[in-house]
Amino acid sequence: MIAITLPDGSKREFEAPVTVADVAASIGAGLAKAALAGRVDGKLVDTSFLIEKDASLAIITAKDAEALELIRHSTAHLMAQAVKQLYPEAQVTIGPAIDNGFYYDFSYKRPFTPEDLEAIEARMHEIVKQDLKVERSEMKREDAVEFFRGMGEAYKAELVEAIPEGEVISLYRQGDFIDLCRGPHVPSTGKLKVFKLMKVAGAYWRGDSNNEMLQRIYGTAFASKEDLAAYLHMLEEAEKRDHRRLGRELDLFHLQDEAPGLIFWHAKGWAIWQVVEQYMRKIYRDNGYEEVKAPQLLDRSLWERSGHWAKYRENMFTTESENRYYALKPMNCPGHIQIFNSQLRSYRDLPLRIGEFGQCHRNEPSGSLHGLMRVRGFTQDDGHIFCTEDQILGECENYTRLVQQVYADFGFKEIAYKVATRPEMRIGEDDAWDKAEHALMKSFDDLGIEYEILEGEGAFYGPKIEYHLKDCLGRSWQCGTIQVDFQMPARLGAEYVAEDNTRKVPVMLHRAMLGSLERWIGMLIEEFAGAFPLWLAPVQVAVCSITDAQVDAVKDVAKKLHEAGIRVHSDLRGEKINYKIRELSLQKIPYILVIGEKEKQNGTVSVRARGGRDLGVMKFEDFLAMAQAEVASRALEVHQEA
Repeated sequence: MIAITLPDGSKREFEAPVTVADVAASIGAGLAKAALAGRVDGKLVDTSFLIEKDASLAIITAKDAEALELIRHSTAHLMAQAVKQLYPEAQVTIGPAIDNGFYYDFSYKRPFTPEDLEAIEARMHEIVKQDLKVERSEMKREDAVEFFRGMGEAYKAELVEAIPEGEVISLYRQGDFIDLCRGPHVPSTGKLKVFKLMKVAGAYWRGDSNNEMLQRIYGTAFASKEDLAAYLHMLEEAEKRDHRRLGRELDLFHLQDEAPGLIFWHAKGWAIWQVVEQYMRKIYRDNGYEEVKAPQLLDRSLWERSGHWAKYRENMFTTESENRYYALKPMNCPGHIQIFNSQLRSYRDLPLRIGEFGQCHRNEPSGSLHGLMRVRGFTQDDGHIFCTEDQILGECENYTRLVQQVYADFGFKEIAYKVATRPEMRIGEDDAWDKAEHALMKSFDDLGIEYEILEGEGAFYGPKIEYHLKDCLGRSWQCGTIQVDFQMPARLGAEYVAEDNTRKVPVMLHRAMLGSLERWIGMLIEEFAGAFPLWLAPVQVAVCSITDAQVDAVKDVAKKLHEAGIRVHSDLRGEKINYKIRELSLQKIPYILVIGEKEKQNGTVSVRARGGRDLGVMKFEDFLAMAQAEVASRALEVHQEA
C-alpha cells in the first residue's frame, strides 16, 4: 500500500503507484478539474507525476501561490507553439517565466510587428480551445542533441549540449510542438485562458553582444481575468507616472546619446536632489556619522587587493596615465578603508561610522540602461561602520530602526526585509560567513521582524540585508542594504588596537539607505506622479499677478518667500490669470498665490492648492507660517483647508 499524506494531515491509501491527477480525482471531481500540478515531498511536479512510495502531497490549483509561475511558464510554451505554427522558419531559444509575466526569444528573418503579435495571440487562443494534453518525456543527452538538430532547432541543440553529463533531459509536448524544459507544466493547454502579449524587444543570444540579436516577445498571464485587468490598469498608471516622461514635462532632467547612462540634471531636478541630499546629511549628523569624501580614481593595485579586480573587473571603467592603470570607483568601500587606515585607531574609537555621497561608475550593458533607474554614473548615500564583532548586532538593529524612520518620511511604510546569504563565488572562510549571517538574522529576530532568506544572493565578500519598498502601484523596489564584511578590511590592512593592546581587524558594515540617489529620485517621481509634497517640490509656491499693476507686489511677496527658504516662482506675464493658473497647475506646483489689486492693498494673497482647491484669501504672514509648518513636518499632502 502507498500512503499519501495531504496538507490537512489526512491520509489516503492506494494499492499501486498513482499519479497526482489520480489522487486529486479520488478526492473529488472539482479538485481533479482544477488541479494544475502537485507538490510531492516539497517538490513541484506535473499532475502526471507517478507517486511510487509513501509521500506528502499538496494539489496545486490556480488559488495557490505557486500556480502563477507555473501558468506563465506554460503560457510561454503556448506562445512558442503559436509562433512555430504561424512562422515555421522561426527558431525557438529560451522562454522563462519572469516577474509579472514571461518571454520567449526567437531567431527569425525579419522583425515581428504589432500585427504579428495580434496574430500570435489569436492563434494561442485557438490552441487553448483545442485543450491539447501536455506530456513529459525524457531523452538521452546525445539523442536530444540530434533530435533538435534534425528539427532545425540549432539553439535548442546548443542548450542541450551545455547541460552537464548525467542530468535528466526532459521534453514537453503539446500537439505538434515539443520543447526542452525542466517543467513542471499545466496538464493541458485548456488551463491557459488569461494572457496578453505585450511587446517585442531585442536580446542577444545568451546575453552576449558578440552573438546574434534575437527577438524577445514579452507577455503576461494570470489565473483570472480580474487579475489581468488589474495588472493592465497598473501598467496604464505606471505609464502616466513614468519618470522619464515626467522628467521632460516637468523640466527635471534629460538623457542624451553623448553620455549613455549619465544624467543631465536641470535646475528643478537638482533642487529635488539637494533636498534629498541635505535630508540625508542631517540623518548622518544626528546618528553619529562623519561625512567624508574619497577619490573617484584609484590605482588598479588597490582594486586587486580589495578583490574587486578579480570579481568585478568587467563592470569597471579604467584608464591609464604615466604607465599606471587606474579605475573609476564602482563602489566607495576601498576608499573608506584608506580613511580608516590613515591613523592608528583604538577600540575606544569603535564603532566608527563614516558616510559619503560618493559618485560611482559601473559599466552597465547599454541595453539595461533605464532612465534614472539603471545608470552608469550614480551617487550613493554610502556609509561604512567599522566595529568589533560584539558591536555588529546592535549596529544592525539601530540601522534597521533608522531605515524605517527615513522611509516613512518619504511616504514608504511597507517594507519587505530579506537576508541574502553566501554566494557560490565568494572570498573568506565559512566560519566567518556563519558569524555574519547569524548576526543579520538575529538582528531581525530581536526586533520581531519577519524576513525572507535569499539563498546564495549575498555579495562576494559578505551576506547582506536588503530592504524592499512597495510603492503606490504595488511594485517592489530594492533600496537600502547593510552588509557584514569580515574580508575586505583584512585584505586592505585595516587594524585597531584592542583592549588587550593587541592589533585586531575591524568588522566592516557596508550600508546605504536610499541606494542610488538617481534611482531614489526616479522612484519618488513615479510614487508621487510628479506631484511632490511641499517639502520635496522643486518649486513650492508660484506667485501670479492679475495685471501689471501688481508686479511690484508679486516681486515683494516672492522676495519674502525666498528669504524664508521657500522655493518660489514669479509669473509676471501679461496673460489672463486663468491661463497662468492652468499652466502652473500642469507643473504640479503645490501652491499658487494670486495677487490682484484688492490683495495688493490689503497685504493678502488668494491661495490655490494643487488639485484646483481654493483655500481663499489669507494674510501673507498666515500663509507663510502654514507653508513653513508643512515643510518642517514633512507632510506628504498639501494643506487641505483654509
